[in-house]
Amino acid sequence: MQSLFIYNTLTRKKEEFKAINPPFAGLYVCGPTVYSDVHLGNCRTFISFDLIYRYLLHLGYKVRYVRNITDAGHLEGDRDEGDDKFAKKAKLEQLEPMEIVQKYTVGFRDIMREFNTLPPSIEPTATGHICEQIEMVKEIIKNGLAYEINGNVYFDVEKYSKGFNYGQLTNRKLEELLEGTRELGGQDEKRGRLDFALWIKAKSETIMRWPSPWGWGFPGWHIECSAMSRKYLGDTFDIHGGGMDLQATHHTNEIAQSQACYHKTPVNYWMHTNMLTVNGVRMSKSAGNGFLPGELFTGNHPLLEKGYAPMAVRFFMLQTHYRSTLDFSNEALQASEKGFERLMEAYKTLQSLKASANSSENIAAIQSKCYEAMNDDFNTSILIAHLFDAVRIINSANDGKLNLTQADIDLLKILYNDFVFDVLGLKAESGNERLDTALQKVMDLMLEIRSKAKTGKDFKLSDEIRDKLIAAGIQIKDTKEGTTWKV
Repeated sequence: MQSLFIYNTLTRKKEEFKAINPPFAGLYVCGPTVYSDVHLGNCRTFISFDLIYRYLLHLGYKVRYVRNITDAGHLEGDRDEGDDKFAKKAKLEQLEPMEIVQKYTVGFRDIMREFNTLPPSIEPTATGHICEQIEMVKEIIKNGLAYEINGNVYFDVEKYSKGFNYGQLTNRKLEELLEGTRELGGQDEKRGRLDFALWIKAKSETIMRWPSPWGWGFPGWHIECSAMSRKYLGDTFDIHGGGMDLQATHHTNEIAQSQACYHKTPVNYWMHTNMLTVNGVRMSKSAGNGFLPGELFTGNHPLLEKGYAPMAVRFFMLQTHYRSTLDFSNEALQASEKGFERLMEAYKTLQSLKASANSSENIAAIQSKCYEAMNDDFNTSILIAHLFDAVRIINSANDGKLNLTQADIDLLKILYNDFVFDVLGLKAESGNERLDTALQKVMDLMLEIRSKAKTGKDFKLSDEIRDKLIAAGIQIKDTKEGTTWKV
């Protein structure tokens, strides 16, 4: 198995990946909170970890990929304040909370299919694992690192910090964290400013509630991931991922809960994707520059000049390394659209290439460079640059400018299957298949008429057909083997 190096957020350096139980690898990614449509920041995270999942599979690992669905316990404020977001959304739309959950879970999965992401091995929900969360809270209380007040259970951060490094994931000391947190108000029942809820007492009007040793209530947001990752991947597992916005609070609290419960390091490698910007400005609702995947596909947004196909968007996202900021602009999207088309057109050309007796290119060297790029913390930007070296070779061979043997052509096909389709998860946009079939028939007819015109030396008609096809956006190319065309 090849040596794979990944950047570990916890240690802040690249480390060689060593699975706990090879060839098995455990991967947990914080999934969506399903009270609204999935936003592009989420999509970038899930596409990035789909790539990581795909590459681990490609290397021969048997991956258990767990991606949770948060459908309970997510309050409006990070300080365990405000309404439960699901209940609030349900009230606004006059629906049951679980109708909200179902609606946006289905929408999330539909979007993930559009982006051609593989489904996870397990997709557990918070509401389906209430018992596991309650048992974990009981264990943390037993270990003296949580306390109950009026039906609420809080994690004692300062007491935990006497034996563990609470700020290890963000490389911040407890004193710094305390300085950046406001003083407790007179009505706040927590003992410490950094303490967070493990279990929340239900209000009289709360619909989503469960019985517990502390009364009727619901779990805090952070405990769900600790409970579910432990259940399906064990006390310590290989990789935990999510967006960088989860580092400081959610993932920091996950580590604390898990260590407080069973005194083990829960995760060996922490991985985080970077943020999105639009024309250099951070994407957010308040800035008015945020758009949903559906708006990106249709172009139905003031900031978009047109709609962009899902595969072109996926290709655009993968052109930037997952730890780098990704900036959306119409110019960048359109450049990626053209690049994706070039990649797919070269694949079509590859199918009809004629082999030569000798070779003028080293395709095996390109293949090695592709592996080197992916083994260097999944560097897709470098990988794609090498794939375009292959595109150049394919087009040059098609133009008769260089020679490729049948072995070269076969290796180029393997390169596409392994890296373009399997690892990057790209596929040709099918569009309307009936329309594609009809266009093929029309083009066959037009080229047949043009061929007969040339045979009959009616060059005026032949040129007229060519020029009108070009004006319609269809390029044709005459070769010794015949005439080819593309849109």
